[in-house]
Amino acid sequence: MKLRKKFQFSGDVLIRVFADTLMINFSFFLALTLRYVFEIVVEKQIDYNYAIYQKYLLAYARGFWFLTLVCLLVFYWSGFYTYGRAYRSRYKALIIFQAVSIGYLIFGTYSYFTGEFLSLSRGAYFLAWGITVVVIISARLWSDIWRTMVNREKNILASTPENRKVENVLVIGGAGYIGSALLPKLLEKGYRVRLLDLLLYGNEPIEKVIDHPKLEIVQADFRHVDKVVEAMRDMDAVIHLGAIVGDPACALDEDLTIEVNVMATRMIAEVAKGSGVERFIFASTCSVYGASDEVLDEFSELNPVSLYARSKIASERILLEMNDEHFSPVILRFSTIYGLSGRTRFDLVVNLLTAKAIFDGEITVFGGDQWRPFIHVDDAGLAILTTLEAPLQVVKAETFNVGSDEQNYTISQVGELIKKLITSAKLINMGSDTDKRNYKVSFHKIRSRLHFLPVWSMEQGIRQVEEAIRTGKVKDYREAKYSNVKFLSEEGGSLLIKREKAWMDELLSTNGNATVAQEQAGNSK
Repeated sequence: MKLRKKFQFSGDVLIRVFADTLMINFSFFLALTLRYVFEIVVEKQIDYNYAIYQKYLLAYARGFWFLTLVCLLVFYWSGFYTYGRAYRSRYKALIIFQAVSIGYLIFGTYSYFTGEFLSLSRGAYFLAWGITVVVIISARLWSDIWRTMVNREKNILASTPENRKVENVLVIGGAGYIGSALLPKLLEKGYRVRLLDLLLYGNEPIEKVIDHPKLEIVQADFRHVDKVVEAMRDMDAVIHLGAIVGDPACALDEDLTIEVNVMATRMIAEVAKGSGVERFIFASTCSVYGASDEVLDEFSELNPVSLYARSKIASERILLEMNDEHFSPVILRFSTIYGLSGRTRFDLVVNLLTAKAIFDGEITVFGGDQWRPFIHVDDAGLAILTTLEAPLQVVKAETFNVGSDEQNYTISQVGELIKKLITSAKLINMGSDTDKRNYKVSFHKIRSRLHFLPVWSMEQGIRQVEEAIRTGKVKDYREAKYSNVKFLSEEGGSLLIKREKAWMDELLSTNGNATVAQEQAGNSK
């Protein structure tokens, strides 16, 4: 049992044994060949050429197996295959010299006492020993040199930013619709996650992971530079999801929207860059394409028709202008999202129409010819995780549309699909819509570069929402907590404005302590 634990026939061990067998036999055969050539060329034993040839051939045939067996056993005893303490030391060449010498002494003793069985000249014997010593030592030392070079190269590559392992991730605004779907994925993959969020919607969106040992929660406004500096410490990557999201919500207070969506994004990116955090993933939107009758990709002209879209474009430009060898932003333009997460929304078309079909018995569509790309919220989280784990050189300073070509639908097609699944509801077209957005998007880039394909179909998402409503998990889709614009109008907006004033007062009363904190964080790097 002890021997089995000490020496296991792994593939690597068998390769080393095989290599040693070849080197021992090569050395023995070469020594006999050189000795044969010496007798013919130097000693002029030409008349006995064939007899000498037979003598050395017979010597090899009779001796190779015993020499190989003896040497391999001595090599094993010396730690060649078990990496004994002596063999691992700086005296490896001496250990190899000793092992080969012992093997040949045993072989020589055997030859001496069986002289008639194995007739071998002393010159050939010592030549074989010398060649074996040189070959075995050279092979072992070259193997060590090569292994050292490879390990050094690996260490160099691992230390470069593009290959540095990501272990600690800061998720800003991670208790929202997308973030509450992303956090469980990051934690399941073993990342240490720090969440920076004001928790406007309470703990409910993240209640399933709130006690996870690898999750740290910093409840704070991400507009506060000192809080951002504190949260950024020891992080390897930043995922910025925080924003006022949606056209109606952004229109409530344009100054607040610009402050939250643009100014805060710039500040967060600057702190990340100053803190040495290179990976920066930013959540944008396909709404930046606005209105177009063409199939749009990441190189298409942007045509925003709302403040929300304009704020995202401004943030994209700020981040990409900051790109350099030490800071690598990635822009993810998400399709219109549907489905359930920790903080489900019913101000999005698929979820809203599904809820209306069940509660009101009607699916009301305005216009209907407008194209939209769609993606399930769980797949949105998967796309972020995929981007985080992609090689840095693949995603650095890149923009990706997030979704799939198969889930480009017109609003009418969405209504028809819901009607097909919830047959009791009526599909009603309410006429033209004031929403000018119309965009059909290509997702070839994210599919080809990152091999990303959504798991969920829209039909599955509709069924998921339907089940949540019918089982009572969602009691009233009209509640303010399910709508960004309603919540900000009734509760959240006042909280943001009050916190903004408190923040300003704090800065005025502390004589710039936030700036000092930022400088200290920079000096600690």
